[in-house]
Amino acid sequence: MAFVFTPEEPLIEWLAQLDSWLARSPGFFGGRPVVLDLVNVKLHKPGMVHLVACLLERGIRVIGLEGADPAQLGPDLPPLLSGRAVNSNELIALARPEQPPAAPPKQQPASLLVDRPVRSGQSIIHPEGDVSVLGSVGSGAEIVAGGSIHIYGTLRGRAMAGHMGNSRARIFCQKIEAELLAINGYYRTAEEIDASYRGRPMQAWLNDNVMMITALN
Repeated sequence: MAFVFTPEEPLIEWLAQLDSWLARSPGFFGGRPVVLDLVNVKLHKPGMVHLVACLLERGIRVIGLEGADPAQLGPDLPPLLSGRAVNSNELIALARPEQPPAAPPKQQPASLLVDRPVRSGQSIIHPEGDVSVLGSVGSGAEIVAGGSIHIYGTLRGRAMAGHMGNSRARIFCQKIEAELLAINGYYRTAEEIDASYRGRPMQAWLNDNVMMITALN
């Protein structure tokens, strides 16, 4: 399981946007594997080496490349991967056999409904809107949404709402045991959540860039 970065030109502006996000969530990618998809940029080997080094300086470890010219690679760069295309609903980096080109995907709805529990180690990523989970979210699992997140069970993993800059997003759950809550890059870890809320229904939202948490009656 890995995050996928897709840089865009100009790279200086893309790195500046990344720095802005990291300033709000320092250490978020620490120890987490990242795949660098270079499909939107044209880089020769020195440029790729420099970009990987820039990410490493920011505590981002690149474990593999996609969309790069194999002739430009070498021992000083991460390997070229042959994984599948990234699905915006679920990011689980497992290789699978080649398949014929699929028909153009239908436009995704503004919200995503997950009608099963999210197991430990899984990531559900839906940048287009809200995510609702009809079960629980296990420890080590994570939900990433462009809008709000609704968990109709126990939230033991990580919930990250407003991922694309939506400061009005909220997080709701029926039982809070979360490892991390984040809205638009502002976050609280388990240690920063008032112990009196543990095991109770709750909601979280942003108020002047401060995350507020309250119990739901």
